[in-house]
Amino acid sequence: MKTNRREFLKLGAALSLAPMLPSNIFANNIDTKLIKDGEVFTAAHWGMLKATIKDGKIISSKPYQELSKISNPLQNTMADLVYKTRITAPMVRKSYLENPDSPKPELRGVDEWVEVKYEDAIKLVARELKKTREQKGMQSVFAGSYGWYSSGKLHNPRILLHRFMNLSGGFTGSLGDYSTGASQVIMPYVVGSIEVYEQQTSWPVVLEHSKVVVLWGMNPISTLRIAWSATDDQGLKYFEQLKDSSKEIIIIDPLWSETGKFFGDKARWIAPRPNTDVAMMLGMAYYLYTSGKYDKDFIANYTTGFDKFLPYLLGKSDKIPKTIKWASKICGVKESVIKNLADTIYANRTMLMSGWGMQRAHHGEQPHWMLVTLASMLGQIGLPGGGFGLSYHYSNGGAPTCVGGVLGGINAASVGVIKDGKYQGLASQASGDEAAQSWLNAGTDYAFPVARIADALLNPGKILEHNGTKITYPDIDFIYWAGGNPITQHQDTNTNLKAWRRPRTIVVNEIYWTPTAKMADIVFPVTTQYERNDLTMTGDYSNQNICPMKQVVERQHFAKNDYEIFSDLCKAYADGLVEAFTEGGKTEMDWLEEFYNVAANAVNANTALGITMPKFNEWWNKNEPTTFAPTLESESWVRMADFREDPILNALGTPSGLIEIYSQAIENMNYDDCAAHPKWFEPAEWLGMKNKPAKFHLITAHPTDRLHSQQNNTSLRDNYAIAGREPVLINAKDAVKLGIKQGDLVRVFNRRGEVLAGAEVSNDIIPGVVRLREGAWYDGFGDGLCKNGCANVLTLDIPTSKLSNGNISHTGLVNIEKYQGNAPKLEAFNAPKGVKNI
Repeated sequence: MKTNRREFLKLGAALSLAPMLPSNIFANNIDTKLIKDGEVFTAAHWGMLKATIKDGKIISSKPYQELSKISNPLQNTMADLVYKTRITAPMVRKSYLENPDSPKPELRGVDEWVEVKYEDAIKLVARELKKTREQKGMQSVFAGSYGWYSSGKLHNPRILLHRFMNLSGGFTGSLGDYSTGASQVIMPYVVGSIEVYEQQTSWPVVLEHSKVVVLWGMNPISTLRIAWSATDDQGLKYFEQLKDSSKEIIIIDPLWSETGKFFGDKARWIAPRPNTDVAMMLGMAYYLYTSGKYDKDFIANYTTGFDKFLPYLLGKSDKIPKTIKWASKICGVKESVIKNLADTIYANRTMLMSGWGMQRAHHGEQPHWMLVTLASMLGQIGLPGGGFGLSYHYSNGGAPTCVGGVLGGINAASVGVIKDGKYQGLASQASGDEAAQSWLNAGTDYAFPVARIADALLNPGKILEHNGTKITYPDIDFIYWAGGNPITQHQDTNTNLKAWRRPRTIVVNEIYWTPTAKMADIVFPVTTQYERNDLTMTGDYSNQNICPMKQVVERQHFAKNDYEIFSDLCKAYADGLVEAFTEGGKTEMDWLEEFYNVAANAVNANTALGITMPKFNEWWNKNEPTTFAPTLESESWVRMADFREDPILNALGTPSGLIEIYSQAIENMNYDDCAAHPKWFEPAEWLGMKNKPAKFHLITAHPTDRLHSQQNNTSLRDNYAIAGREPVLINAKDAVKLGIKQGDLVRVFNRRGEVLAGAEVSNDIIPGVVRLREGAWYDGFGDGLCKNGCANVLTLDIPTSKLSNGNISHTGLVNIEKYQGNAPKLEAFNAPKGVKNI
């Protein structure tokens, strides 16, 4: 996916660990000198930026352009990201350094650290990686990462890590992601594509044709501050236009979020209990069907399986009709409100915009499947302004796609073969070599869903049911993680910590002393995206701009970029490997020029576009983005319009070619936790259960002033922290009953763990529900009490179902009480033992 890092220069053919050449030595008149005083254009997930530099230091950063009036403070933190909480040198955990064969993994997170020479750290990693493969096989090496580290096309630690691991002999990887683990598996069975990362009906179409817009479980005013590449900021602009329109806006969410506050009295708020959306939709569907208010022709011509869904809907198969009354008891929304909502969306051209939070729940496959079923009954799919969309809240979905150049990037390569200390070539090219072919096959045999990482570490040999297949967990003994923070991001932190104390070796490439870095054995300090050169695009769907990501300042301390680190690991690992990794010694700027030229050649060859792109050196030296324009076709594009026009010639990618309300493929899997049609399953923990293990439902929403855990160490925290901790939102009536006031330090806890948080008391959340945003750095290595309010200490680590094995971070109950005694000192942003804070 997308991530990034900075500069690498002349890699010689020699296999020594020679230092890299300085970053300002290039041919072709490419200017790589750093600006000591002035402004520099660059980009990040949070947009195109201008940095102000004085005496070689970052003074401030700001947006390159402002398309909307909605501010994005993530764009103002460049100096904090470069200068705060940095790892300054290669470090090795003391017990590991003393004896890598018996490294006392139980001390991870509390052991002391020792600074070592970079060359020694490289040799140590290469030696221990070889040892693991020789003793336990390539499947015992797990190469983890997550794509949100940076948006560059070259310095993407996930791709670079996988490239190194593949070429050096293979590894076990992961499937799916945390964001959309359930929907990206179920949606291909329903509509023939993953849908959650697809372009949406164009915003100009929505603004012209939709009469009603339903925002179901989404908070775009918060989540559109970022994009997978770099945000083009168009999404916020379109939501401003939606607010200024005469359309009816309905927000369905237990929270009156930033988006609710943005729309104010322009929007109607419907607040169901968490995890009950499917029941609410079923009640609406029952009412629409029994009152005849549904599109019979659309159901007949564009869907399959509605007749097999009806016995469940009507209660003929389980003796429980899914009436509005039934739904109201489950979701807590009045019957009259549910009925009015159903009537409103049936009588008007309606766009059902859904977020992803509702599928990050137990049985998370069901909400979007049921949403598509409801949209099918309305019969507006494929019509301008009608249907559903699962990506309007993400990376500016719906911003019209521009026509122009599209950047490629470095790839993860294929599995290589190493013999007698020498690189032999790719396993796929090895003719008749059975060992090489088995290596190649093993590269995919052991991959498991990313949300099951702790389960896999703790249970080697366990067989996992997944999407119609069976996966056997490998015995993972070596983890290399680059560009991610899984200790904070994975569910049930205390179980996750136990899992991470099982492998013999953990290596982490990291900028900061995150909880994940503190749980490693060997840590390489790496550059921020502002300390190297790269390229990116803006707009995951619009492809609006190609941007230089120019290095802003000198790299700090002993930081290196991942391209350097993995190149040097290649040299230490096997003769000839670095040549394969770097494709003959390509430098940072060689790669960037290649990526740019592919895009530019495509643009310049298409004279109909009426635009040209200059030579790379001219463009780079100018340090400005190249902007492309949308077409009339993209501005008027309607999702599934071609399918609606002719469902035979433009069939969907499902087995039937139609929208599958009933899936025979899923029926054949015979899972007890995912039926062949959308269905209400009672979650493992929810407010309607008879014997609740705790009182309040916990929502772990996406943070507004972070990108997951990124930027938790910046000055933005000063604006939202309460009592020096992550805030927990609690309803005012609940707070009175508990004797909790605004600003109190509180303890949030359940049988999985406990955290400290600052009480935020408000009516912006319904009674019985609390919100603790995900992404606060874990701070509980001493006694298990997280002093920084890491939400995942409290979440469940069980899968959505056997179908997708996604995470269920929004399913879980907690208790809350005022904290008694002296507040313990916050240590989340401190360096570990043996390391000086900066």
